[in-house]
Amino acid sequence: MSADAVVIGAGLAGLTAAIRLAEGGLSTTLVAKGVGATHLAPASIDVLGYAPALVESPARALPAFTDERPDHPYARLSPRIVAASMDWLRERVPAISYTGSLDENLLVPTAVGVAKPTALVPEAMAGGDLRAGGRFAFVGLRALKDFYPAYLAENLSQAKLPSGAAVEARAVELRDPGDEADVNPLGYARQFEEPGFRKAVASELLSRVEPGEAVGFPATLGLDNHRTVWRELQDLLERPVFEVPTLPPSVPGIRLFRALRERFRQAGGRLVMGPTVVGADTRDVVVERVVVQAAAARPATHEARWFVLATGGFAAGAIHLDSHGEVWESVFGLPVAGAPGAEPRFLPRYLDDHPMARAGLAVDEVLRPIDARGRPALENLFACGAVLGGAEPWREQSGNGLALSTGFAAASHILERVS
Repeated sequence: MSADAVVIGAGLAGLTAAIRLAEGGLSTTLVAKGVGATHLAPASIDVLGYAPALVESPARALPAFTDERPDHPYARLSPRIVAASMDWLRERVPAISYTGSLDENLLVPTAVGVAKPTALVPEAMAGGDLRAGGRFAFVGLRALKDFYPAYLAENLSQAKLPSGAAVEARAVELRDPGDEADVNPLGYARQFEEPGFRKAVASELLSRVEPGEAVGFPATLGLDNHRTVWRELQDLLERPVFEVPTLPPSVPGIRLFRALRERFRQAGGRLVMGPTVVGADTRDVVVERVVVQAAAARPATHEARWFVLATGGFAAGAIHLDSHGEVWESVFGLPVAGAPGAEPRFLPRYLDDHPMARAGLAVDEVLRPIDARGRPALENLFACGAVLGGAEPWREQSGNGLALSTGFAAASHILERVS
């Protein structure tokens, strides 16, 4: 099968690159073995939260951050490109209705009661912005075992905000009308799609919330009709309502994936889900095709002029570390930068600054993976997202921001060459 471009990976980075290429007029095939990290993470776009101190404005912090870290993926981008990618996302998924900007981080609560910095959030999370403090009631749903509103509220009440504002938070446990003993977030999202269920929840809450309180729900407020659910609850409760991200499955992440997948299809893209890309055929320094393997099927190939690698990092199997300490990229056999050559590669404690944490692909100024001599390993291959080296997304709070902006930039560089 042949296309102008093949994108490997269906996380935020891969979907962003694929949509941009398809909208740019290239016949584009996206190949992925699964849905990527969107189903595991909240849909907020964390550009830069810590550097290492709390970042109040990513736009102001990025220049100094990249000056100190020339191997970081953000060093290959300008703040203008990062901001453009955020605007692009906002326009492509209007149903999610993102709010925020590169100029300032919001502070939104996590499920454990930490004030998390993030630049762009769905409108249904924006009501939980803590920067000015306030009074909040967090809702517990009887059958949702992975969300503990009392723990969240207690921790949040002790939060030290940069503004010095105070947060008053408490838990409200509901006797919701569901009859299951154990329901995950996706199950509750489907229940909230039912008008009778959300009206019953609102009816019980009305007698238990206090004046001036905003109401935080676990992120379960609908799936296909999310905005209807969220707006109706605000109307019924006559106060701000917002979502707090939960443990996986991430309902906001699933909403984002579905919105981007539909946008890709509307742009004429072809989505191939299930097969694993297991290798590639190259000639000189040009990729001619990738080889995919599906269960109980013969290997197939996808030919293209341009290729984008968005397969993720260690957790996704895109970068392998074997028992002998050998490290390699799984599709093209590209060299991995940042992997220490001697022990120790990992330190004893989980939150230590592990030497392997920043391992990944090194890229040139247009996001092409480079070899040990600093030359493009393959002229028509671009990389984006978690496969890139030089970053510690969990420590920096930068994961989705890196995925979005590098996916956007990789596609932009291809489109510039086509034109």
